[in-house]
Amino acid sequence: MPVLRLLLCLICLALPAWAQEQATPDRSATGGATTLEDILARQRGEKVDPTYRSSETGSQESPYEAQLGIRGGASDSDIYRALRYGSADVTVSARGPAADVIIQDSGMWWVTFRAGLLREYGTYALGGMVVVLVLFYLLRGKIRIDGEKTGRTVTRFTDFERFGHWLFAGSFLVLAVSGLITLYGRDFLIPLIGKEAFATVALACKWLHNNIAWAFMLGLVIVTLNWIAHNIPNRHDLKWLAVGGGLFSKGSHPPAKKFNAGQKIIFWLCILLGVSISLSGLSLLFPFEMPMFAKTFALANATGLPQMMGLTLSETMGPHQEMQFAQLWHIIVAFAFITIIIAHIYLGSVGMEGAFDAMGTGEVEEQWAREHHSLWLDEVKSAEATQGKPTPAE
Repeated sequence: MPVLRLLLCLICLALPAWAQEQATPDRSATGGATTLEDILARQRGEKVDPTYRSSETGSQESPYEAQLGIRGGASDSDIYRALRYGSADVTVSARGPAADVIIQDSGMWWVTFRAGLLREYGTYALGGMVVVLVLFYLLRGKIRIDGEKTGRTVTRFTDFERFGHWLFAGSFLVLAVSGLITLYGRDFLIPLIGKEAFATVALACKWLHNNIAWAFMLGLVIVTLNWIAHNIPNRHDLKWLAVGGGLFSKGSHPPAKKFNAGQKIIFWLCILLGVSISLSGLSLLFPFEMPMFAKTFALANATGLPQMMGLTLSETMGPHQEMQFAQLWHIIVAFAFITIIIAHIYLGSVGMEGAFDAMGTGEVEEQWAREHHSLWLDEVKSAEATQGKPTPAE
């Protein structure tokens, strides 16, 4: 089943090592070296304990050192294994968190997952949302204002609220497009524009992605401060959810304050996903300086939940492994984020009459406000009456 397969893949990504109990193979016939069964097990995708290899890196002291030269008692294979498993004494002139990593042994699963299942199911998510929205539009049509328009408008959002929204939304769109080009461009753009042109496009996308990220994080902060108080759940949200917000039937307009239950769900998802993708993005912007996953896995192990699921989380990771997990998590969150925002854009534009005006001009038709946010409209009129402002005649 595709859904089950996807869930298992995501679990394997977030929880990298399954707890497996395997009997130690008999390697006496090969003198402790790799056996045919080891090779076949790897081909079947099974986990093989590499200790028997990683510990066999040769001896640096040997009676034959003079004949063997600078390698001492270590053979070429011994040297390779020592480099691969990080036990070699490597001396480099430039120092850094990963300067002495000559061979990064855990990179192939990252390449395979990123180019395979991650893109495959990410594409299913994006394409599936588009198909759902097209079907919704064909069956339900545009959600129009049911009552007679009054010709009067109500201020829905202030200039600063709209600035925060468009900063957040605009930067997100640039990040989404540049990220998707980075992920898919090699396969789809190179055949169209050639390698040299794609190299220029990819470089521009990288620059945009790295620098527009700061605008995205600033927009996230502004949006959060502006609207968090208005997005606290209340009892009216249950009524809204019970009738699906009136989205699936004409003439149904459940009461709502400034934000209805659907908008609140979008808001909190944007905050959660926005913070998560920002943290992984910062980890990638400052490689090897902001490791996240080993510490996160240690905290998760402390809860005992992974053990209850029969899983083991790795609490020790090399610097490159941290970057690989950060990049994959960044892409997974991005796919989820883009999928949600596609639905948000639809309802805020072609899906609902009058909705775009809220962020376009900040003013909405009074009848639209009465149908979609009646409790908020009552609060606005009450505040105007209290301040002595003239209230438009009904």
